[in-house]
Amino acid sequence: MAQGRANGEIARDLFLTTKTVQNYVSRIFVKLGVSERPQAIIAAREAGLHLP
Repeated sequence: MAQGRANGEIARDLFLTTKTVQNYVSRIFVKLGVSERPQAIIAAREAGLHLP
């Protein structure tokens, strides 16, 4: 998600359904207290989660 990839792309790479990825993304939003992808990425980076 932080790399700007769509749910479908993530699902294919992880051998999951798109719906499963959507559910995971929704849970991430709730845990981070955000409502949009860009906000989630910023919140994760501010929490110290960085891409390699």
